[in-house]
Amino acid sequence: MLSKPARWWRAAAAVAAGGLPCLAFPAPALWWFAYVALVPWMLLLRSAPTGRRAALEGWLGGAGFILAVHHWLLPSLHVFLLPLAALLGLLWIPWALLVRELLGGDGARGRAGAALVLVPAAWLLSELARSWQGLGGPWGLLGSSQWQVPPVLRLASVGGVWLVSLLVAAVNCAVVLLIVAPQARVPAVAGLTGCAVLTGVVWLWVPRPEVSGGLRVAVVQPGLVADGPDSADRRFAAGERLTRGLAGQRPDLVVWGESSVGADLTARPDLARRLAALSAEVGAPLLVNVDARRPPAAEPGTTGGTGGTAGAGGTGTAGGSGAPGIYKSAVLVGPEGPTGARYDKMRLVPFGEYIPARALFGWATSVGKAAGEDRVPGASPVVMDLPGRPDVRLGPLVCFESAFPDMSRHLAREGAGLLIAQSATSSFQHSWAPAQHASLAALRAAESGRPMVHATLTGISAVYGPSGERLGSVLPTSASTAALYEVPLARGTTLYVRFGDWPVGAALAVLAVYCAAAGVRSFRAGRPAPEPTAPRARTARG
Repeated sequence: MLSKPARWWRAAAAVAAGGLPCLAFPAPALWWFAYVALVPWMLLLRSAPTGRRAALEGWLGGAGFILAVHHWLLPSLHVFLLPLAALLGLLWIPWALLVRELLGGDGARGRAGAALVLVPAAWLLSELARSWQGLGGPWGLLGSSQWQVPPVLRLASVGGVWLVSLLVAAVNCAVVLLIVAPQARVPAVAGLTGCAVLTGVVWLWVPRPEVSGGLRVAVVQPGLVADGPDSADRRFAAGERLTRGLAGQRPDLVVWGESSVGADLTARPDLARRLAALSAEVGAPLLVNVDARRPPAAEPGTTGGTGGTAGAGGTGTAGGSGAPGIYKSAVLVGPEGPTGARYDKMRLVPFGEYIPARALFGWATSVGKAAGEDRVPGASPVVMDLPGRPDVRLGPLVCFESAFPDMSRHLAREGAGLLIAQSATSSFQHSWAPAQHASLAALRAAESGRPMVHATLTGISAVYGPSGERLGSVLPTSASTAALYEVPLARGTTLYVRFGDWPVGAALAVLAVYCAAAGVRSFRAGRPAPEPTAPRARTARG
């Protein structure tokens, strides 16, 4: 039985240990630290005197992880971040129980070998559960801390960020075994060697994206614009001025950030004319982002022009749901005006763009910067044709959506040759958020084998090649500029695009087998022992 001071000490240590992995993510970006960041937490859990205590410390550590990785949300959510972290922390309880079960005790070789498989699988289960959009989405996945490590990015092309998370968690598990169980040194070293061999084999043998041609893409980042009744007009004018400076540089496409246009182009034809004239002046179409209420005349989802393909096989639809309200839409504008290709953001940011169960949680608007009115989600993904380049199709995403591996994978499967994320993190300008957000594009590029442009209003803007490598220089949060990038295009299909989230399926299958086996053992242990059968009495007849 733990004393009261010991209980409090362990509780505080669990919160702190759970928060340690945040140092592996941008802005600190200590990617190497991810391979040992879970060790203090796991050492604490394996020493828990009871399963109940391990569950409590798993919950507290999970809450600490969420608070540390998402601390920059405090200005928006204020005190609401605390119950949110407490809720999401519950997802680490199964992992904590498994750590105590398999890594506690004497460290027998059989249990150690099982731990190297099951503990990472349980970690992935917690990541999968919190990746649901309603719980905040897949922000801060352990594997995404490796966005700047080329060999690990190659692993992402095979099994997505999920495979990388499994590998990083397995290395942490092996390090714990080396520390606490000398008799388990052989399986621990075998696990580390297996991770290294897998990474090496993938690096040497998995084909790299086959570069075929290129595209000159300009990113326009207007920088901070002071809030005010005319801030949207001033932001538009800043983007217009910077784009005009690209004349003569022959871009194939100009990309503006999220919410770069503050009025619907149907309601403000003067803005549509200015964008068309700007496109003609620089000699390239503009991909802008409209954050505005859509008038009834603009609600139908089908428009003309070059069009875009929504979903798997539809033609000419722009992805709109048709419901009245405020949308965030990627709109392609050429010299003749909007081309008809439009994508409405599908996955909205909880509390930032809508409030889940507003009748219950609507009070969040009184303590933070939560959405006063819910945005309307789009109906389907869109792949856009690029005017003047019939060999190139665009796959737009808006802000938060670049965190979801399945969205970029779907766009790649539907023929997108260039992925584009239009973002705005100005509310979190001086936090870790802009760097964290920009790093996600490297993972999505590596997973899909397609280059990705991450264009923001206020930085950090960045461009990545089809292997996840950074192209050119990033545009920091202090910059107000337009930059031109030579973007290599690629052919072929990565294994992740082809086979999807197979590491998740494998992890769930392994955990299901373990649970079934544990259930059978428990059932057998609970059955009464059969009574011994007395030998048959021998008679004269035999």
